Amino acid sequence: MKLSIIFLFTAFCSYLPVSKNVDKPAIKPATATNDGEDKFPVPPESVSRLFYMQRTANSNTIIYELNAPNGKIDSENPLHVYWIRYAEKGQKEELSYIQRKFAYGVITKKLANDQFDVRFVSYKKFPLLLMKANDGKYHIFATVAQKQMMLNRLFVKIEGGSFWLPNVVYVELRGTDQNTGREIVERFKP
Repeated sequence: MKLSIIFLFTAFCSYLPVSKNVDKPAIKPATATNDGEDKFPVPPESVSRLFYMQRTANSNTIIYELNAPNGKIDSENPLHVYWIRYAEKGQKEELSYIQRKFAYGVITKKLANDQFDVRFVSYKKFPLLLMKANDGKYHIFATVAQKQMMLNRLFVKIEGGSFWLPNVVYVELRGTDQNTGREIVERFKP
């Protein structure tokens, strides 16, 4: 199954009603990144945010946060995934059932030493690892082109295709090398 399945419901799921409103972000971001000619908002920093995902469909952003109430990670559900709906009023909203189960949600499996295997529900063959880094905090790690990075951002460039199978031009991962602190950027065509 191709990585484009991650975004099979991109157009469809972006406009589905969501289960409930969480709350509004404290501040709207003032800075943006530039991917080609498109500009996207940068979500406000958060101590619990692991990474975020954006795609060319619109500026709505999917946030992947550590689920650690009272400072202890929830081993049954270690990630909380939700939207910041920048294309609307900038409000936070939970993913709908379809978005959570078929598009943007994750499956986690507890491993040894408080580590978790994390996979997107729509593309299970791309492994991520949730674990503590050298800084003593949890991060998501991805390995691409034999480089391991603490994942900060995932961006999907889509051009055309059909409603059910968008043409994914590339997937870009941005992260940090935990040993050097240098930024790592990797793109691949699924």
